Amino acid sequence: MEIQSIKQRFGIIGNDPKLNRAIDIARQVAATDLTVLITGESGTGKEVFPQIIHHLSSRKHKSYIAVNCGAIPEGTIDSELFGHEKGSFTGAHEARKGYFEEVNGGTIFLDEVAELPLSTQVRLLRVLETGEFLKVGSSKVIKTDVRVIAATNVQITEAIQRGKFRQDLYYRLNSVPIQIPPLRDRKEDIHLLFRKFANDFAEKYRMPALQLTDEAVTLLTNYRWDGNIRQLKNITEQISIIESERLITHQTLIKYLPKTTMVSLPVLYSKDDFNHDLTDRDILYKVLWDMKKDINDLKRTIFELSQKSDTKHLQESDPVLINKIYQDVSDEAKDFDSSVLNDGDYEQITEEVANENTREEESLSIQEKEIDLIKKALARYKGKRKLAANDLGISERTLYRKIKEYDIS
Repeated sequence: MEIQSIKQRFGIIGNDPKLNRAIDIARQVAATDLTVLITGESGTGKEVFPQIIHHLSSRKHKSYIAVNCGAIPEGTIDSELFGHEKGSFTGAHEARKGYFEEVNGGTIFLDEVAELPLSTQVRLLRVLETGEFLKVGSSKVIKTDVRVIAATNVQITEAIQRGKFRQDLYYRLNSVPIQIPPLRDRKEDIHLLFRKFANDFAEKYRMPALQLTDEAVTLLTNYRWDGNIRQLKNITEQISIIESERLITHQTLIKYLPKTTMVSLPVLYSKDDFNHDLTDRDILYKVLWDMKKDINDLKRTIFELSQKSDTKHLQESDPVLINKIYQDVSDEAKDFDSSVLNDGDYEQITEEVANENTREEESLSIQEKEIDLIKKALARYKGKRKLAANDLGISERTLYRKIKEYDIS
């Protein structure tokens, strides 16, 4: 079956090469009985790919079941997967078949497989290697012929390092890996998906479909979409229900887009910069201290520039821009997630940074110097803002905003 036919059959929207590659791998591996591990962020649509593999395989006329491993309590998951005998635990009033016995000859999809307890991982490994398992409370070996497809949205290699996932099980599951790209890496597909969802909800709620202005399309395409396709669908439904106007502008759309939680750090490090034995807290210490040094270096540069009365120097170094960079760096430092630090450690660092900043600020005032430079430039050109802005090396619009901000008459 061709990729386009698979998309139509399973309702997949998009033409991104990475998405097409994932579909092509699923199509090729379907004819085998190899285990498949599907990885990707939450909301990317991983649950569709096991269905593709099952329905294109020789097992398509047998049972298919999807199991969310993260939604089953740890105390009952062995019973759910492998079954139990009567009286094997409190509440086991009768014998019960597990999923691996019920789906014999078919396909089982283990979603969020990284959430499995270690004891259950041992049982699963035995099934994958020998096709055998034991019911809870039984010593009788049961044979099963089940194809296993697993999926996870976490980095299993990190879980292995933390002792949360068995390495041998990972290699057994990862016979054929399929990586589902996040929505932010499929920018050309975002508007297509929005239009599909908008049409679906228009039909569902019996109303005209939403349309976007060009500016709204740009905003939609460049948004990060941490929740991927699921988030896009939910937001499209919200707008469809709440907004009476069917043409959605940039201003309307932005009200529905949560501020992203990702922080762009001003300090970049390569793997070679760190010893592999360093912890996350050690790395954050290094980043925070280097950030403090960068902030103080910026302050000194701004102070030196502000001491020069000749505004020609400012044509090459815009004090407003430098001040903005300084503010951005300071804001990034404040927004740093301190959750991995002990409270006392983080308070000590931030207090020392604040004390250092206070000592620096006592000797200079960026804002006062900036106001003084603006006043001098305006006086020199008798209030003509365009000429004053050129002399200061900033745009007329920026100068107007600063005049209003500082209430300069």
